[in-house]
Amino acid sequence: MRRRSVALVTRDPTLYSDLAGALRERKISTLSLLPGERIPSSVAVVLTSPEEAQSISFPRIIVVGASGDRLALWAAVEGALTGVSTRELVVGIDPGPRPGYAVVSGDISLAQGNLESPESVAMFGRQLQRRFPEAAVVFRVGSGDRTARDRILQVLWGLRRPVEMVDESGTTMRGRPRPRDPQSAERIARSRGQRVHEPNSVRVTPGEVANLQRVSRVESGGHFTLPKALAVQVLEGRITFSDALREGERRYPRSVSSRAPARLTPHEPS
Repeated sequence: MRRRSVALVTRDPTLYSDLAGALRERKISTLSLLPGERIPSSVAVVLTSPEEAQSISFPRIIVVGASGDRLALWAAVEGALTGVSTRELVVGIDPGPRPGYAVVSGDISLAQGNLESPESVAMFGRQLQRRFPEAAVVFRVGSGDRTARDRILQVLWGLRRPVEMVDESGTTMRGRPRPRDPQSAERIARSRGQRVHEPNSVRVTPGEVANLQRVSRVESGGHFTLPKALAVQVLEGRITFSDALREGERRYPRSVSSRAPARLTPHEPS
């Protein structure tokens, strides 16, 4: 249970507004100070800008730019607040159009959520490596959603960190991208897997296309179904699922009245 707080030490109004709002959302006890003011012993970590960090004397300082690695940042903040050793991190990934992720260290969960696409897992991994430069990082990827899984394994391969594949049976309910993905990712992170020595090539199957079309109907509230060609582009990683949904909304605005789900191409099978 958290007992210490975060000190937000900056004169930058933009950075202050950004971080103060996020800290409130996460219900993290926060102390707002200006550079040069005394930092009490109840503070676990200081957040500040790159320009102001040099003028602050404190054992644990996290430098935050105007934008960037916010997901990895909150994992680092949680690690400082809980006092957990972050020399070993396990990143669990529940594969899907919007993969769930969980970062754990020992018994402590440092962060969890959803990423925008399978390819975004690589950027998240690089950000974690920058935030935890001394940590031994292991990635564990669930075996479900084969195409998304293989895309994730492909991009993780370039990070030169151990990657394991975990049998995903029983860790998640298949279907639409959902709030349970991060919890599934945490269960994956805490399960031993088989070491991946070489990623598979990505091959899209008709069943996966049909499933993504079904997911698109759910995500659009039954408003439209992605055509096969667009679904294949999403599954191959050429466009994001979010971009495909936005294209559907653009072509079929909500003002169009129809009881049946619209299709982007009239002859495309579902």
